[in-house]
Amino acid sequence: MSETEKLKAEVLQAQQNSDIASLYLLEQRAHDTFDEDMLQNFYINILDLALERLTDTLETHRVMDMSEVQDFATLRALYEYAIEHYSAGKTSDASALFEVLSGLSNDKKFSSALKFHWIASKENVSFDNFLSDIADIDSTQDAGTFYISCFNSEAQKLLDNPKIDTE
Repeated sequence: MSETEKLKAEVLQAQQNSDIASLYLLEQRAHDTFDEDMLQNFYINILDLALERLTDTLETHRVMDMSEVQDFATLRALYEYAIEHYSAGKTSDASALFEVLSGLSNDKKFSSALKFHWIASKENVSFDNFLSDIADIDSTQDAGTFYISCFNSEAQKLLDNPKIDTE
């Protein structure tokens, strides 16, 4: 069995088990092995599973637990999806996703950080300006989070904006 076939079998098993975390563990091998189309499908499968888990979470009126591996992986996938929308200039779609995500987790730091994302995208701050004027990328990298978790002093001005109701 070739490396590609072996990886495909592992990906299929993870998908059948709705195991987003395992798919993320296979991510580097997928990048090294799959062509662009297969890699695109790999990420589509992660997103599909994450959206299913989001629906289940909302229907059961629960919050996701960052210490639970599948919830963590789901939040990561949904965050990446929201960032993809934001970086593509789809600020209203990104804003809606960030708003949902900000209330979806039991992790207060994650929820707080997502409020900055939500308000910035709602106010049509471009993604580039968000990165340069609001986010603190160096501190975020030092923090080791999968999401932009640190912000500069400009960020507080977003929360102080009376036009936005964040409650």
